[in-house]
Amino acid sequence: MKTSDNIRSEEQIISALRKLYESMGYSQFKMIKFEEYDFYVRNKDYLPSENIITFNDTNGKLMALKPDVTLSIIKNSPDRPDELNRVYYNENVYRVSKGTHNFKEIMQVGLECLGDIDSYVISEVLTLAVESLEMISDDCQLSISDLAVTAAAVDRASVKPGIKKEILRCIGEKSRHQLLEICEKENIDKSTSGLLCALATLHGKPGEVFDSLDNLLPGSAEVARLRKTVSALGKDVSDKIEIDFSFVDNINYYDGIVFKGFVKGIPNSVISGGQYNRLMEKMGKKSEAIGFAVYIDELERMFSGSSDYDTDTVVLYSKNTDIALLSEKIAALRSSGKRVSVMKKIPDKYVYGEIINLAGGEEK
Repeated sequence: MKTSDNIRSEEQIISALRKLYESMGYSQFKMIKFEEYDFYVRNKDYLPSENIITFNDTNGKLMALKPDVTLSIIKNSPDRPDELNRVYYNENVYRVSKGTHNFKEIMQVGLECLGDIDSYVISEVLTLAVESLEMISDDCQLSISDLAVTAAAVDRASVKPGIKKEILRCIGEKSRHQLLEICEKENIDKSTSGLLCALATLHGKPGEVFDSLDNLLPGSAEVARLRKTVSALGKDVSDKIEIDFSFVDNINYYDGIVFKGFVKGIPNSVISGGQYNRLMEKMGKKSEAIGFAVYIDELERMFSGSSDYDTDTVVLYSKNTDIALLSEKIAALRSSGKRVSVMKKIPDKYVYGEIINLAGGEEK
């Protein structure tokens, strides 16, 4: 597996993420691979897909291979709203892959905080999300939204739930034209129409966005809460952050702060997370919650497509080669992150990036 100077290998990333979360007091949450199918049926609105792999247990009960980690953590964690439970996971889920559209065992790494969630805890999770991105690449960005701000703006339109859904879709697609059409059709006043259109296209660094929000939503408690959360972040973290209110998907799953993480070279988000208090309430819990997942399958796709070579470097040697010199050269190449194949003869159709010939005893 080849990696660039900016991208670590998948194994390195998983190991680094585990150490990062443990360094902040998160304990590993271990789960069984399956739950009762009925559990996922009751919570299907919170799943990324209705496609679930099922099987019959020995007692005839219908079981399902785990398609989601968060639901299992909520179900199997104690409900202690006055305490804070910090957990991380390194688990496989079984769902339809975006790339192949077939069922796939997908590795996910992530963390969850359940219980007493305050502004500090939210800022801690956002900080760890940025640090998780930096484990993958220095060229990264965390885009943040707040569904409470979006909901406050949409509520001003005073329209039916179906129209609200259409407005949210247009905001998510940044479609100012369609928003204006809906507002005109529903006789939404120009002030609210302008607010919704502005929100759909509002994104940028926190300072710039908050200046605009102060004009669009003066005195908003939701904006003040978002500002407080973002201002609690350190400069190194805030430099990696952008605010973007077009994140309105998974609105059944998330409420409040939501975010997605991106790294250069990967078109889709590699981190997704946010607050999911509504989900906790739906599952009979009084605790609040926030968390995120790192989508290792997105990284797998990048790694698998990052090189057409069987190896980066072929090192040729012979019986006359100085073994000490050969070992030194191999160690240097590996320490630089290159894949090395040591051979006496290169097989037919073997593809490599470079060749170092030590067959004569010295590098050629």
